[in-house]
Amino acid sequence: MSAIQFLREKAGIFVAALIGFSLFIFVVSDFFGNQRTQRIRARKYYEIGKIGDETVSYQDYEQKVQNLLDIYKLSGNTNIDEATSESLREQVWQQMVRERILESQYKKLGIGVNNDEVDELVLGNNPHPIVLQLFTDQKTGTFNKSILVNFLKQTEVDETAKKYWLFFEDQIVNDRMSTKYNTLVAKGLFVTSKQVEFEKNLTASSVDFNYIMKNYSSVNDSLVKVTSDEIEAYYGKHKESFRRNALRDIEYVTFDVVPSEEDIKQVEDWISKTKTEFETSTDPVQFINLSADTRYVGFFVPISGVPSQLVDFVMKEDLKTVFGPYNDNGTLKIAKLLEVADRPDSVHARHILLAVGQKRTLEKAKTEADSLIKLIKSGTSFATLAMTNSDDQGSAQLGGDLGWFPEGRMVVPFNNVCFSGKTGDIGTVETQYGIHIIDIIAQSKKVRKYNIGIIDRKIIPGSATNQRVYSEASQFAGTSTTYDKFNQAITEKGLTKRVATDVAPQQKTLPGLDNPRNLIISLLQARAGSIVLDNNQQAVFQIGDKYVVAYCTRAQEEGIAPVNSVANDIRFILAKDKKAEVLSTEFTKNNQAGKSLDDIATTMGLTVQSATGINFRSYSVPGAGVEPALVAAASASKQGVLEGPVKGENGVFMLTVSNLTASTGEDVKALKNRLAATFQMRGSYEAYEALRKAANIVDKRYKFF
Repeated sequence: MSAIQFLREKAGIFVAALIGFSLFIFVVSDFFGNQRTQRIRARKYYEIGKIGDETVSYQDYEQKVQNLLDIYKLSGNTNIDEATSESLREQVWQQMVRERILESQYKKLGIGVNNDEVDELVLGNNPHPIVLQLFTDQKTGTFNKSILVNFLKQTEVDETAKKYWLFFEDQIVNDRMSTKYNTLVAKGLFVTSKQVEFEKNLTASSVDFNYIMKNYSSVNDSLVKVTSDEIEAYYGKHKESFRRNALRDIEYVTFDVVPSEEDIKQVEDWISKTKTEFETSTDPVQFINLSADTRYVGFFVPISGVPSQLVDFVMKEDLKTVFGPYNDNGTLKIAKLLEVADRPDSVHARHILLAVGQKRTLEKAKTEADSLIKLIKSGTSFATLAMTNSDDQGSAQLGGDLGWFPEGRMVVPFNNVCFSGKTGDIGTVETQYGIHIIDIIAQSKKVRKYNIGIIDRKIIPGSATNQRVYSEASQFAGTSTTYDKFNQAITEKGLTKRVATDVAPQQKTLPGLDNPRNLIISLLQARAGSIVLDNNQQAVFQIGDKYVVAYCTRAQEEGIAPVNSVANDIRFILAKDKKAEVLSTEFTKNNQAGKSLDDIATTMGLTVQSATGINFRSYSVPGAGVEPALVAAASASKQGVLEGPVKGENGVFMLTVSNLTASTGEDVKALKNRLAATFQMRGSYEAYEALRKAANIVDKRYKFF
């Protein structure tokens, strides 16, 4: 072996070892260094929730949302508004919660769905409801298995169809496993004879009784004293009852971005110049579409449909003069009468739509339309052809009949054929929906109508105005470094302050603001006593046509409230208990041997009230409200015996049962069957709810949405 070769081999080993060591140092330094800290912070920042011991990342959640949005779009819902998007996000979250909670239960109990079972749920004699819904013929209302089989074959070559089907297959499998789990829980519930006996006794009898009450407010607050030790002791025993959600209080001012005089003057100059060009334009429709904020519509309107500012102008039927400019709710407009004609007020028509898309090209639609028109002219029923050929399923079932409609109801090309033609005409027209074969069945009496061309330009704030208002808002924010300075600046500038309390994480509205979600998201990251900053540490928020500067005045974090923040609530509870003791002592003192309820009422200056038909199932007592302790005491009392004092929700009571009525009650066997059915039904959702509660779910989606 040559020395060169030896060195190469040794060097190779050495270099490999050196690279390995360098990589190790890099990984270790990254692990213990700043980059690891940054990764931890980033992971924490993008954590939007926790389900049991598992965290939910923004990326994972958003991917699932996008997948569902894709499926939603594949279903033909292309227009997704904010409300729909929010609904889909909530659906994804609830599904993630359910899947993560139940997965461990399925695994523990051995619940699953094998391939044979899936095949049976899809292709068997009793298909899953999702399959039935997807592949039921809309015309006949019956399940069409051949369509299902063809679709499944299509998934082998069509990725879109495959993605669509896999989504529904997952839903079928999840539903099947959920059904198995719920059935297992339900079948494990049993009603004992003691439960039946107890349930029967709850309604075995009803009572009529008289009662007197002394309200807690009758005891002066100075007569009861609650110590800090008592508050601490109560708090220690009842901490869970003081668990609360994250809330914020906010105060904010707005700087409205409104057009300046200069902005108005610019639009006025533009509209004046455009008016001159409009008067001489040889193609007014094209000129409108190139110049105006709003495209030319093209409908004729009767005088009743003409804007009030233009009525006198259009009635002159002057096709040369341009009217205006005039201000219509913040928009400057000029108008020109393009055409005047006598046209039907309304039209009765029917049509056959040959839609253009994946299954039919435009040329093929035109060819089919020509063939159908020949059949119509040769005597074939238009209605029959519409039922068998039209892609407008709404009117096809009516033989294509669209009924009577006024001008402007249909798209422009369709409209013009109907209102420019005459009764009995049959023709074709192309719209964005495809090729229509139109039969004008009838037309109403013709009226004078006007085709008006309008050029509009909305008066909006220019960049200079925006910059000026933003600078004003920025200057205000810069001086409002403390809450006192914030209020002082408001007073000095004569601004109006708005206040919103208890702003919750999922809240989407604030008084006087349109869509302030970004401000609310930032507010929930703010500390009490600080100005609200966005992700870029900027204090000025642009919301609609306003700039907003806000201050967080109170920050309540999610979790168990500290004792000092709930001390007043505890003091009230303990004071009520002590007042109950004072009132109970007073009742006992006046309840001497031989005294009746009326006697005690007279002595204490109280009024005797009555309640009838009360049993353990009763929700409230007439005159007293929701008083479960009073209901229980009355239901368990013997007739003619003075009972009490009873500590209630609003005061202390004494009572006497005047009448006791036995009930025939429900048959024991029937009652047992009813209880069993109720328990099994409850088991299908209460088991999951119990698991859900135990998972201690944390939802922080409000950080991003």
